[in-house]
Amino acid sequence: MNRPSFSPLVLHQEFNIGKIIGHRENKIMHDETQRVYDHVLKTDPDQKEFQQAVFTFLQSIDKIIDELPEVTYHKILERMTEPERVVMFRVPWIDDEGHVQINRGFRVEMSSAIGPYKGGLRFHPSVNLSIMKFLAFEQVFKNSLTGLPMGGGKGGSDFNPKGKSDAEVMRFCQSFMTELYRHIGADTDVPAGDIGVGGREIGYLFGQYKRITNQFTGVLTGKGMDFGGSNIRPEATGYGLVYLSQAILRGEGMDLEGKTCLVSGSGNVAQFTVEKLNALGAKVVTLSDSTGMIYDPNGITPEKLQYVKTLKNIKRGRIREYAEEYKGVEYIERNPETPNPVWDIKADYAFPCATQNEILKADAENLVKNGIKLVGEGANMPCSVEAEQVLMGNNVLLAPAKAANAGGVAVSGLEMAQNSQRMQWTRERVDQELQTIMGNIYRNISEAAEKYSTKNNFVDGANIAGFMKVARAMMAEGYV
Repeated sequence: MNRPSFSPLVLHQEFNIGKIIGHRENKIMHDETQRVYDHVLKTDPDQKEFQQAVFTFLQSIDKIIDELPEVTYHKILERMTEPERVVMFRVPWIDDEGHVQINRGFRVEMSSAIGPYKGGLRFHPSVNLSIMKFLAFEQVFKNSLTGLPMGGGKGGSDFNPKGKSDAEVMRFCQSFMTELYRHIGADTDVPAGDIGVGGREIGYLFGQYKRITNQFTGVLTGKGMDFGGSNIRPEATGYGLVYLSQAILRGEGMDLEGKTCLVSGSGNVAQFTVEKLNALGAKVVTLSDSTGMIYDPNGITPEKLQYVKTLKNIKRGRIREYAEEYKGVEYIERNPETPNPVWDIKADYAFPCATQNEILKADAENLVKNGIKLVGEGANMPCSVEAEQVLMGNNVLLAPAKAANAGGVAVSGLEMAQNSQRMQWTRERVDQELQTIMGNIYRNISEAAEKYSTKNNFVDGANIAGFMKVARAMMAEGYV
């Protein structure tokens, strides 16, 4: 595989591309959207991820801003880019050696215009205010696209669950919830899981909430099936990604069956993306984690996928162990100073399911070179601004995260409905509801793209369709 190299300086420059492109002397946006973006740069100068999310969003809204004078008059864009509430707090906990450890906790409650705040909790060393705000901002429009009454929020901590014992994770979660509980509630703010927060962590968080409040309510989603969880919730993000990608492909006369796919990551989203791709007849040849990737030209079969689930969910091992388990598998260590090798393999479709900005310009060029026809974003904002431009400029179908990974929060919304009813729906019913929601998302973003932008510009379609609903609600509710 040919992997061109580039320096850390290029990585840094690309990471700041939103600021470079959007700066006043290189203005490419309408005066109104430019003014909003300049304000974000001024007030949040160090929040690069948040700036990037806002810039990408405003590029889409720029196409319709002249048609919406009421948006300018009521300062909807300024209000959307300012969180309703940001909570940041100290999380002290005791490790297994009896030592006190301190982490930082966050909850960004971005918008409650169309429903209670809804969005996951992320436990990862990279967590900071910029990442929390970008995720919360994206969540507002993602939740809007589902058609369910959910606002947007996000939270988490720089705590790293990797290498921690169950007892340490429990003590951290209990301390985290001891502060968070006063800011959330079934009709106020309903967190869920994200990177580093799976079923184990949700169980500990829910138990502590119940202990403190003496209430058994649907305050968290992603719960275990024995205490209020929903069928299909663990699978929902990965399944939804595949359902939407399949709809986009069929709209162009293509399909998943018999096609080779690249998947990054090896956590929840990646696992169930592989599972559904296998079920629909595709062949997945890659998975990755923070240390490297595996390339299995024979395909990650259901049997091999079960090994991955045990490795990552129970043993909490590294993906390189897969290459030691199966013959004919290549393990490639990750070098952050060179393009990601997972995107330099010949295939038909690619599904980034790891983290933000995992596909940079050089990665996108490799994807194009290797014949990729569709990129389905399972992670949040996995493509940099320049990478997005390369892909769309080469007619690669791009299923943006706001739409493509909305399946997880959609089923979280269905879990909230089941909790309110004190019922648990069947697996078949939830899966059918998920397919319906993802089908509706495809129709809505397709129609918005054709009406306001260009056919198959699903980035614009998702931004505009999600925005319109939230904007109408904000104007109806007054200056709050």
